[in-house]
Amino acid sequence: MTQTRSAVSFTGAVKTYGAVRAVDGIHLDIARGETVALLGRNGAGKSTTLGLLLGLLTPDTGTVELFGAAPERSVRAGRVGAMLQDARPVTRVTVGELVGFVASLPRSRVRPSGETETPATSSMSVHQALELAGITDLAGRRVDRLSGGQVQRVRFALALAGAPDLLVLDEPTAGLDVEARRAFWDSMRSYARRGHTVLFSTHYLEEADAYADRIVVIDRGRIVADGTGEELRRAAGGNLVSVAAAGRDPRELALLPGVRSVEVRGDRVRMRSDDSDATVIALARLGAVRALEVVPASLDDAFLALTSHDRRPDAPDSADDRHHDLEAV
Repeated sequence: MTQTRSAVSFTGAVKTYGAVRAVDGIHLDIARGETVALLGRNGAGKSTTLGLLLGLLTPDTGTVELFGAAPERSVRAGRVGAMLQDARPVTRVTVGELVGFVASLPRSRVRPSGETETPATSSMSVHQALELAGITDLAGRRVDRLSGGQVQRVRFALALAGAPDLLVLDEPTAGLDVEARRAFWDSMRSYARRGHTVLFSTHYLEEADAYADRIVVIDRGRIVADGTGEELRRAAGGNLVSVAAAGRDPRELALLPGVRSVEVRGDRVRMRSDDSDATVIALARLGAVRALEVVPASLDDAFLALTSHDRRPDAPDSADDRHHDLEAV
């Protein structure tokens, strides 16, 4: 049997809570060796998606596979390492002891045929995991006496300890200062360059833009965009055109060539435009070029354009909040 090239495969995955579809028919394929960022507003369905990926939740319909096998099987085989946002530190053990324990756990490797499993040993020593996470100086410290930022880096070392083929990072730089965030991403890139697959969720859009090969945006349980940062910016409208708002009807401006959306902010009107040249020419004909400004759309702008909508009380984001305990991955 040919070994699958996919590290992660969602095929029509659905997860519901009552009448709410927290994950609504997701199709997603991540190739081996890719680094992918998962973005979404709070409660958009990210946590449920990660829960399905790690085998902590079971889809109501559809399938989820890791390396061509069920998630729980790939996790058991040691092919997946996860840095989880809600994990709590173990008390009365040192960092070195904890990482050493995780690295020593028995694992098996699933053969490409999927028929049998063979014992596997970790290809990363405790020292290597601590060094890659940048915490060799913490090896003798008790985990429950570390700062929040230090605990985050311990979680990273634990995820690395088995040298997994797939690394799943849930908000990995939350609580880290700027210097620690930069050091973390240097470590993550070093691991990814070895051919490993990385999937991370983040609220820092600049991190997704800088460190991911692809960015997947999820909203209301569905994937609404999938591509590079530049592709997302183009899809959401390439440039922002803004002018002084005085005397201008936003409804009139919305009809101009190239304009995809109009927003009034204080004394200015901002237009997202696919063709800023055509928009500016049309504005000039209207005599509406006072304090004209044209700038490229940022990834933040693209994200807001892709996920902005009127909130409904029955939307999947509120389901994520109601079922937080189920999704504490």
